[in-house]
Amino acid sequence: MTTSSQWTLLARILRPQGRKGEVLADLFTDFPERFASNPEVWLAEPGFSAAEGEKLAPPVPVRIISHWRPVGRNAGRVVLQLAGVESISAAEQLGSREILVPVEERMPLEPGAAYISDLLGCSVFDGQVLVGTVEDVQFATTPDGTRRLEDAAPLLVVQTPGNTEALIPFAKGYLLELNLTARQIRMSLPEGLVHINDIGLGNTSD
Repeated sequence: MTTSSQWTLLARILRPQGRKGEVLADLFTDFPERFASNPEVWLAEPGFSAAEGEKLAPPVPVRIISHWRPVGRNAGRVVLQLAGVESISAAEQLGSREILVPVEERMPLEPGAAYISDLLGCSVFDGQVLVGTVEDVQFATTPDGTRRLEDAAPLLVVQTPGNTEALIPFAKGYLLELNLTARQIRMSLPEGLVHINDIGLGNTSD
């Protein structure tokens, strides 16, 4: 069985961007240059990278012929040309499709960095206090939602023990330890960032 945990999301196609089948996509990798050095990727149905991925058809291989980074209102995204997609009508059929690679083909990261898929399910601690479990990772965008703010820290969407949602900036200045083997993220958060009385945090032990 093919599951979403076996794959890493690189991009999600939005719409056609050109007359020869090019598509505009949201970018979920800090290594867009890999589309040139490693053009063999996989195309998946919408939503595959989420939990429902195992209910969908497995990804199919596809080759990226070219890519480039747009400027202006689409800065932060990527334009992709896929082999066999040669018209606007063909590109229109790819809306919301996902560009993936197997986890073993991911680019190596610097110490302290992590792939989004590795953060999901991790327990977040503020010192020794459990904040909750990472359910999602969000990226800051411009007010109209059209462009990702690359200098802003991603937000960890954390489900707390009190079944509420906390948004925690995944900033290096707050990070004490990232232990993906133990599925733990230890941070030192500014006072007031997480309202302890509201979400019912409690002390925990390792």
